Amino acid sequence: MRYLFEEYAFDTDRRELHRGDSLIAIAPQVFDLLDYLIRNRDRVVSKDDLVNAVWKGRIVSDAALTTRLNAARIAIGDSGEEQRLIKTLPRKGVRFIGTVAESETREPIGPGSWPGPEAPTLALPDRPSIAVLPFENMSGDPEQQYFADGMTEEITTALSRFKSLFVIGRNTSFTYKGRVVSVKQVGRELGVRYVLEGSVRKAGSKVRITGQLLEAVTDRHLWADHFDGALEDVFGLQDQITAKVVGLIAPKLEQAEIERSRRKPTEKLDSYDFFLRGMALGTSRRAQPLARAFFKEAFERDEEYAAAFAMAAWTFLVQQVTSGLPLTEEMRADAVQFARLGARAANFDAFTLARCGHVLTYFGQEYDRGLLMVEQAVALNPNLAIAWYSRGWVALMCGEPERAIESFDRMIRLSPFDPLRATAWLGISFAHFCQGRFEEGCALAVKAFQFTADTNMLEAYIANSVRAGHAVEAREAAAQLLKLQPDYHASRGRQAVPFRSNDVRKQIASALRAAGLPE
Repeated sequence: MRYLFEEYAFDTDRRELHRGDSLIAIAPQVFDLLDYLIRNRDRVVSKDDLVNAVWKGRIVSDAALTTRLNAARIAIGDSGEEQRLIKTLPRKGVRFIGTVAESETREPIGPGSWPGPEAPTLALPDRPSIAVLPFENMSGDPEQQYFADGMTEEITTALSRFKSLFVIGRNTSFTYKGRVVSVKQVGRELGVRYVLEGSVRKAGSKVRITGQLLEAVTDRHLWADHFDGALEDVFGLQDQITAKVVGLIAPKLEQAEIERSRRKPTEKLDSYDFFLRGMALGTSRRAQPLARAFFKEAFERDEEYAAAFAMAAWTFLVQQVTSGLPLTEEMRADAVQFARLGARAANFDAFTLARCGHVLTYFGQEYDRGLLMVEQAVALNPNLAIAWYSRGWVALMCGEPERAIESFDRMIRLSPFDPLRATAWLGISFAHFCQGRFEEGCALAVKAFQFTADTNMLEAYIANSVRAGHAVEAREAAAQLLKLQPDYHASRGRQAVPFRSNDVRKQIASALRAAGLPE
C-alpha cells in the first residue's frame, strides 16, 4: 500500500519514503512509527500504543520515543513547533493529521502522474485548505523570476502560520510552475478547496502584483486585487505585499467557510461546522448566548478544539461590552475557565492565544499572563489582525498606551475593513487619554461613534472632552449616554476597561462625574 500526502509517497511494501522523485533515508524504527501513525490517523495514538506496535512492548524511555518522533517529523518536513502533519496532544498522545490518499500503484508521485484518467479527489481536510500557485512572471525579464517565486514563498509561509488553515507546502505548489492547469484540477490533485494565483509585472523601477482567490470546485472568484510598489527594496516590498494579501484573503476564507457551513443540513454538522455557525452570528449582544452554545457544542465534540474554547470565552466579553452592563460572577468565572482551557490546548495557535489572553486580562485581571500570551500570538503570526487587536487592548489595560496604539494601527493596516476597527479606534482614544493627548482622544472617539453608537464610545469622548476643557460638548454627550442607558452611573466607567492602574480608573470616573453623570 502507498499512502500519499502533500508531496510525499509512503510505500509500506517496499518500506520506502519518497518526496517527489527523491528517496528519503529513514531508520527502520522511524519508518514503523510513521507507518503506525498513518494507518491509525483516525484516532489519537497513546505512548503505550506506539511502544507496543514499534518496540513490541519493550521498555522504552520517553527520551527515546521523543527522538524517534522528531526523526519522523524531520523525514516528512514537519517539526515539533509547526506540527503540520504529526500533532502531539498533551497528556493524550500523538495523531497524524495530514490529508492522506491511498494508492496501490507505484507510479512517480506528482501532479499529472496520479493513476487513472483523472487525479483522485482527495478528501478535503476538516479546515479551510488552500494552495498558493507559483506567481507568473509577466515582466518579460527572466531576472524577475526570483521576485515572483519569492512572493509565492512568502505568502505560503505567512498563510501557514494560521493554524486554522491547511496550506499546501511550497515544494508541491512549485510542481505546477510553468504548466497550464485549471483551478479545478489543482483542487482535485491537492485536495484543497481554495487556490490563490497571481502574477508579477515589472515596468522600470515599479512593479505590480496581482492576485486572485478562487474556490476550486466551482471556479468562483472570491477576491481579486493588485498592489503597486518600487523595486528599490525588494525584500521590504515582498513583506509589505505579503501582509496586505494575507490580511485581506484570510477573512475571505473564513467568510467563505461560514457561508458553506450555512448551506449544510443541520443533521450533518460536525465540530468544525458548529464552530463556524457560532462565528457567523457576529458581535450583537443578543446573539452571544446562541453563539456560545454553538462553540460549546464544538468543543464538547472535540475536547482539543482550542479555538472553540477561546470563542466561547470571547462571547462573554462581547456580551458585557455591547450591553454596557457587568455580567454575573458565574458568567465571568465561566469566561475565565474557558479561556484557561483554550490556552492549555492552544499549541502555538496565535488566534487562540490572542483571544484567551484578552479574556484572561479583561475578566481575570491576569495582566502579566495576558500580555505574555498576546505577545506570543503576534510573534507566531504577525499577519493575524485579531492578534494585534488583542495585543492593543491588553497593552492598554496593562498601562502601555504607546504599545496599544502601535498594535491597533497594525491591526487596521492588516484588515482595513474589519468590523472591529471601530473598537480599535476606541482603544486608541483611551490610549490618548492615558497619554494626556485629549484632543486626539476626542477625535478618535467621534470617529468610532460614527460606526458604533454605544456607551463605550461616549465614555471615551466624554472623558477626553472634560480633560480637554470642552465642558459643553461633554455634558451634551453625557445626556446622550443617559438616553442610551438611563440607569448609567459614572462608577461603571471604572469597570468598562479594567485598567491595571487604579489611578487611571479614578481619572475616568472623575471625568464622567464632571460631565454630570451620576455617581
